[in-house]
Amino acid sequence: MNERTIAFIGLGLMGGSIARGLKRFHPDITIMAYMRTRSKLEQAKAEGIVDVILEGIGEPLSACDVIFLCTPVEYNAQYLAAIKPYLKEGAFITDVGSTKSSIHLEVIRQGLEAVFVGGHPMAGSEKTGFEHSTDHLLENAFYIITPTAHERSQALSQRLEAIAKAIGALPLTLDYEEHDQAVAAISHLPHIVASSLVNLVKDSDSPAGIMKQVAAGGFKDITRIASASPEMWEQICIANQGPIAWILEQYIRSLTQILEQVKAGDQDSLHQLFAVSREYRNSITDRAKGALPPEYSFSVDIVDEPGAISTLSVVLAAKGISIKNIGINNNRENGEGALRITFYERESMDAARAQLEKYHYEIM
Repeated sequence: MNERTIAFIGLGLMGGSIARGLKRFHPDITIMAYMRTRSKLEQAKAEGIVDVILEGIGEPLSACDVIFLCTPVEYNAQYLAAIKPYLKEGAFITDVGSTKSSIHLEVIRQGLEAVFVGGHPMAGSEKTGFEHSTDHLLENAFYIITPTAHERSQALSQRLEAIAKAIGALPLTLDYEEHDQAVAAISHLPHIVASSLVNLVKDSDSPAGIMKQVAAGGFKDITRIASASPEMWEQICIANQGPIAWILEQYIRSLTQILEQVKAGDQDSLHQLFAVSREYRNSITDRAKGALPPEYSFSVDIVDEPGAISTLSVVLAAKGISIKNIGINNNRENGEGALRITFYERESMDAARAQLEKYHYEIM
């Protein structure tokens, strides 16, 4: 990584975590930052993360090699015009938004394709703000890079890729429209489905609340994400409404077809539905084939350094706790820890949680 001075517009969970990661691996780098909450900037400077507190968008940005836009998606685009006059030769702008089309279209409108490359770090937390940022939030997490159509874009993408690798992330380059279609299907639609399913059960339940009372296993597994921030998901649905509407229409058509198969008692089609989905789902995970049993697992926030997993394993082994599976979460947007651990039964999971918390591991 050759960048020496980097600015952050917005220094919350994501901006703060990228800045911390850069300082961890490149302590001599100069970091500037601006956000409306002055106390957070002063905290970041006191911790040695921020070197220069910016009073706003102005001349100091002309010293920067890279400027990160880390505000909410709807605000990132608004900063482009303000930053443009202060970009020095060779500098570029990037963002960390979870949807890319809106900012790319604004970049095209403002003629900034030669100095912009989009980014989407696929990690997160249910907690927000700089105070919850960590220097390892993005370790082993996918970092999606979305270039523009300009001839300079490949070189800029390589520079952002170097930054992603410097903080331990896994860079993956996608067209911005392809990115938005992909996240609409694998992230945004599941949140809509989970929330609508929870509301369906709520509205269909008996006065005694029997459905809620017996809800467990599969229902809890596939609706966990319905507990996410309503404000955030409202904004995401508006920012990515085209791809979300498209995939939602596909899903509704699929449900309509399944409804007809159920009404007709079409056993062959129903068997095919479950067989095909099982085969594809098993190609994504190493979960055992067959009917899905309850999964006893949790994730742990852990730094990617030599011996970290071994140490954790020894802590559990010392109590005779057996692990069924252990693996890295590459996509952690929903607040999962870096490491996911699965156990054979609930008793082992509960014992492991207690043991790890005793050693001050953060359990998600």
